[in-house]
Formats: sequence, structure tokens, C-alpha cells
Amino acid sequence: MNLATDIKTLVNQANRNTIGDALNRISMRCPQQIALEYNGRSWCYQALNRAVNRVANQLLAQGLEKGDRVASYGKNSDAYLILWLACTRAGLIHVPVNFSLTERELVYVLTQSGARALFADDSLKTHVDAVCDQLELSIQGSLHSTKGVEGRADILAIATGSSCDQTPDLMLDENDVVQILYTSGTTSDPKGAMHTHRSLMAEYSSCLLHLDIKGSDRCLAALPLYHSAQMHVFTMPGLLSGAYTCLLDTPTPEVILKMLKEKQLNSFFAPPTVWIALLRHTEFIEHELQHLQKLYYGASIMPEPIVKELAQRLPLSGLYNCYGQSEIAPLATVLSPEEHKDRPSSCGRPVINVETRIINPATGNECEPGEQGELLHRSPQLMVGYWDKPEQTLEAFSDGWFHSGDLGYRDEQGYIWIVDRIKDIVNTGGVLVASRDVEEALYTHPDVDEVAVIGVPDDKWIEAIAAVVVLRTEADQDVESLIQHARANLAAFKVPKHVHFVQQLPKNTSGKLLKRALRQQFSEEL
Repeated sequence: MNLATDIKTLVNQANRNTIGDALNRISMRCPQQIALEYNGRSWCYQALNRAVNRVANQLLAQGLEKGDRVASYGKNSDAYLILWLACTRAGLIHVPVNFSLTERELVYVLTQSGARALFADDSLKTHVDAVCDQLELSIQGSLHSTKGVEGRADILAIATGSSCDQTPDLMLDENDVVQILYTSGTTSDPKGAMHTHRSLMAEYSSCLLHLDIKGSDRCLAALPLYHSAQMHVFTMPGLLSGAYTCLLDTPTPEVILKMLKEKQLNSFFAPPTVWIALLRHTEFIEHELQHLQKLYYGASIMPEPIVKELAQRLPLSGLYNCYGQSEIAPLATVLSPEEHKDRPSSCGRPVINVETRIINPATGNECEPGEQGELLHRSPQLMVGYWDKPEQTLEAFSDGWFHSGDLGYRDEQGYIWIVDRIKDIVNTGGVLVASRDVEEALYTHPDVDEVAVIGVPDDKWIEAIAAVVVLRTEADQDVESLIQHARANLAAFKVPKHVHFVQQLPKNTSGKLLKRALRQQFSEEL
């Protein structure tokens, strides 16, 4: 090795910026400050950092090598977070798995990613045992076993044990892939977005700046950590700033409201469906939640009536609209509290590390202000491709821009409005209707609790607009009342031709509406 190579190697190690390096920095800055609390266990930053090192060293000692995929299949826990952080230290690629997946879906993710190790909750062991003969796993372990199963490595036991707690001596690079984030599973074949230390660290800096995340924050992490929004927009930026996080594994409205009040937490993120459930709950008492300073929402479009209700009931809190998707780590735009007054339905402007264009998907031409088109992004936050799917990667990055699949428009001041997912646009009689427009109108009806608008096959109209409605308690199933309300607030071609009443809307474990399931259900019923 010559002198120039020696210098380059040493300099690269000195100025690298991996996620593990960032955790080291914050643990040295505030070693005794509480970083995380889960199920009665508290971890100060120093203890958390040492636990991460113990697990990282043990993973390597068991034969895993840099670049191997390690799957995590469980609900929120301190062990889940420690395993993820240990992978960042050990040069391994973390594969978060949705804990609600069926056995077939579980096999798909583990096989497609080529996972060598799988760590799962005890409660999910039945699913793992049912598929283990279809997999080529070198290591099967548990996340936080209460039984201490012999022969199975347990992450919590290792984290609290006496093994080496020094940082592994590895040559890591910020361009190394550190996580494969699979799409939400609302499609039949989810794709694995590959993220590097660099892409995630760039996104964390955007979050810290635009979401006003501070080391003094007391945060509630109630949404699943396998979901990119909870993990990478809130939990990780908070952790790397010195904030305190209270972690929940069962995010029911009762438990969420209880924790917010008991722990006097000031920061909370939830998708629109969860915020609606909280607003309708009897324990949502405004004067008991005045300590909540930062109200974050995202993952899907928030109806404007709900935004206004939140602002009215918690007037001292700041509302932040967060838009993005897993492929961009996932934050792309933010609407700040100050900007909500004039543009409550906008998703804001691109964050500092994101450049966004809006183009006509048919011609590729740049859209004028007010003209609807597809959102495209360039950013250091972007994934480096879909795992083992070169054709889909090429399609997503055509023309050197990432194609989001979202339809929206920009105003003269640069603010962006998301109209819909392109696949959720309803083509009725040759006219394209955004489901959001119809949902916004129906949400203003006093009897509507939740609503999802979809297109269903129709011989005359190609697609007919259908509204799937959850009513408020004690409201009557009055179709004509809803239709008349729609007619008074919408153009005639946007008025639903079908109204279906349901007890609840289908959602995944991160609270996202599963419109694909609704389209399938109500198309089959015609």
C-alpha cells in the first residue's frame, strides 16, 4: 500500500458520517440523558450506545459479514431499535418487516432480500416456524424474549449482557447500503428501497431543520418503527438530537392519550386516520393536552376539515404537514405551523435537501403554476435503487429524476398541493376526478366520521365514483342526505354514484388507508 492510499484511507475514516458515528457523537454529548423508555425500561444515551455495540459485536461473532441482510419482524420495542442501530455499526443491512404480513408475504420479503438472519417477537414465532423450511437463514433469534429459548440469540439479552461494548473496528463508508425499506404492501409485489448512511443522514438533517426537532423534546413514538415515517422522520432525528422518546407497541387511542398526558409529552406524529380517531375519543380533552407543542401529520392526505378542527381544539400547538415516501427516506416537503394559516391543504415546500419538479406525465413538459402533473425529485436523500429490481429502478429514475407517482401542482410562491396518487384518480366518463376533492366535501357532513372515495367499474362511465363511509355514533345511514350534501359542494360529475356504509375502513398497521382493498371489495359486489 503506498502513501497516497494510506492517506486516503485514514482521511476517509476520519471524516466519514455514518449513522453509528452520529450515535457516538450524541452519546458523548449527553451520556446520562434519557434517550429511550419502553415498557418500564429506560436507556440513557451512554447505556444505549454500549448496548448497540454489544449487539453489533455479537452479530459479527456469529458469522455475519458486512453487507449481509438482517430481518427484523416485530412490534415496537427497545430491542427493535437496538437491533437496527447495531446493524448500522456492524456494516449489516437492516430489513424491517411489517409484523402484520401473512406467511406468504413474509416468505417473499425474506427471500427477495436474501436475508441471512431473522429476529422476531415471541408472539410471531408461529409464523416464523411455519415458513422456516422455505428459507435459507443462518441465524434465527428473538428480539426481547421473555422465555430465554435455548439456542436462540435474544437481542435484549445481548444488549443487557456483559459482552464487548466497544465499537466494532470496521471499515465503513457512508455510501454503504444500511437498510432495505419495502413499500407498504398495498401492492402485490412490494419493492425494497435501498438506503445508504448518506441518504438517511441527509434526510435527518432536513427533519431537524424543518420540523424544529430539539434535544429538549419529549416525543411519543406510537406508529410502527418498520415504517419509514416513524423511524426516519421522527425517532432517529430525535435520538440524534438528544431528545427523549417514549416508545409504544400498542398505539390504541386510549393508550396514546394516556401517555401524552402522564409523560407530559410535547411532540407526536400520526397519520390522518389516527388523528381522527383521537379527536373522536372521549378522552381527548383539550385542556389536558396543552403541553402538546408539535403536532405532526403525514403518510396520507389529511382532510382540510380535520386540520381546522385540530387547530381549533389545540390552538397553542403547531401543526406540521409532512409529505414524502419511502424512496426519499421519506421526507420531501413540509408545511410549517406559520404556513398553515393561509394554505391549510398544502403539503408545503421541498425541504433543504430536496429539489422538486412537476411535469405533465404525457409530454414530460414542465407544468405551469396551477397545472397538475407528476412530482419528480432529485435529492441526496433518495434511495440508490430497488433491491434486485433493475428494471423498476430504471423506470423510477428515468431522465435522472425520481418519479414519485403522485399528482400535484405548485403555486406561484412554490407551495405544493398533492391532488392524489395517480393510481387513485377516478376516470368517470372521460373526466379525471381526484378522490381527495370528494372526500374533502363529504368530511364536512356532520354525520361523517371517516370516508374513502374510490372508482368502481361502470358500463356507462368507465368508472363510477363510490364513497365508503364510516358514520359517527348514533348517526343514521341516510344515503340521500350525503348525496344532497355532495351536490351542494361539488360539481355534478364529482357527486358519488354509490355510497357504502362500513363499520371501519381497512388500514395497514401504520394507519394508511388500503384503497386497493376497497376497490377490490366494492368492485366485486357490483
